[in-house]
Amino acid sequence: MRAVPRGIAALLLPLALLSACGPLPQPFRGNPGTMARRLSAPPAYRIAVPPPSAALLTDVASTDFATAMTEALEGAEVPVVAGAPAPLDWRLDVTAEQDGRGVTPAYSVVDADGKVLGQARGAPVPVREWSEARTETLHRVAARDAELVTALLTRGEAARRAAETVPFNGSGGPPRVRFTGVQGAPGDGNESLAARMRDFLATKGLVVQDGAEGAAFSLAGKVTLAPTAGGKQRVEIQWLVRRRDGHDLGQALQLNEVPAGSLNGLWGDVAYVVTQEASAAVRDIIANAGGLGEAAARRPAPAPEAPPAAGAPAR
Repeated sequence: MRAVPRGIAALLLPLALLSACGPLPQPFRGNPGTMARRLSAPPAYRIAVPPPSAALLTDVASTDFATAMTEALEGAEVPVVAGAPAPLDWRLDVTAEQDGRGVTPAYSVVDADGKVLGQARGAPVPVREWSEARTETLHRVAARDAELVTALLTRGEAARRAAETVPFNGSGGPPRVRFTGVQGAPGDGNESLAARMRDFLATKGLVVQDGAEGAAFSLAGKVTLAPTAGGKQRVEIQWLVRRRDGHDLGQALQLNEVPAGSLNGLWGDVAYVVTQEASAAVRDIIANAGGLGEAAARRPAPAPEAPPAAGAPAR
């Protein structure tokens, strides 16, 4: 078994907490005004529109159509982003079928767990117009069919709210966090960091889960290494926290240098000390966003178990 030098763990302790949320004046607390009912339940999703791969369009035209649909949905005040979905984003899948002289676009709204929430078909477009894929044609079809997509989203959101068991602000129970794991670490770093992060978050009043159902927040870890002078490596560990509507709440960043190749095997107590500090930062980000509720945010977290012996693999 390869021993992990304890000095490496110490090197990885520095952490910067990047978050736009913090203590702010609350002039409307207790007096929300006449718009409160309307604003109290905004859409709790964000939908991503990736370029369609099965819509009988070229790659360039697919990207143009995704952009056109995104702009049309933005005009309808739908929370939307063009491109690949984030961990808690819904997704709009666009396909098309040719039937005779027309091409019929079809739309599917899919939630973050891959469940189809609704489907609809647009009106046929002449084959020649669709194959030419002129900008004005794509924008016209997107503007026309955005109403269909908006109706699908409205029905999907209504069904989600009816089945919701965990309020967004966490007041009805511990907030749920979809943790998509860690990427980019050498050795057993991805597995060790993920396992330890789950352990520590569980001691801080958070429920960690793999799926998106019921999750108000998402967490993703990423490790980046780069060679530096003197036979060392620059190690950067990022922990990104997002809200269910796709908003980036903050990022915990750990950055330092270690001897080159020293993290190529078992991470052991390195994973322990890294996630011990990073989990506290993740909790602070969620607390600053109101995700823990005032009482829970003030409550001290239980003391974690003692770190493993040097060289011991993380659980």
